[in-house]
Amino acid sequence: MQITPVDQLKEALSRITEISTDEFQYFSTNLETKSFKKGDFFCREGQVEQYVYFLLTGATRNYFLRDGKEFTVGFHFENEFITAYYSFLTREPSPVSIELIADASAFLIPRKFLYDFYDKFKTGEKIGRLIAEAQYLKRLQREMELLSLTAEERYAKLMERNPTLIQGISIKHLSSYLGIQPESLSRIRKQFARN
Repeated sequence: MQITPVDQLKEALSRITEISTDEFQYFSTNLETKSFKKGDFFCREGQVEQYVYFLLTGATRNYFLRDGKEFTVGFHFENEFITAYYSFLTREPSPVSIELIADASAFLIPRKFLYDFYDKFKTGEKIGRLIAEAQYLKRLQREMELLSLTAEERYAKLMERNPTLIQGISIKHLSSYLGIQPESLSRIRKQFARN
């Protein structure tokens, strides 16, 4: 049996915390579903983020530009919540862009609606807090991995998350994220292909 997008969202929220039928009904009926093409953006550097996205299908890459060079700082895959979090919270221009690296579909959760949901339901407030905590932990884990793991170990961890989509990500973007040269990543990929 095929899982519906609404069921997919409910399952993701239920992994965060218990949510009542009434709370979920209120939350899910106020969301828009939208399709995106590879190369589209959820948010561009310099824009103020207006949404949290729940990725139903596809993948994204977070990056920023400095002196004409792109620095990839994160990837997101289906069943993840995504936003330019700094901009979403502060209402300042985003320091990162969120680009679709595969065709995708997502629920759009408007900022105003999300904050109304926080005010209306105690569970909503809890979900917001837990998502923020998860974002912090993810960032800390990435920093620790960059400082303590080899490039091969970092690549293996990324492969655990979504091997099919990782294979489709360009060497340029992956090597930037892993903090290595493209030639080194090509060598690592060949090693993994042999194993």
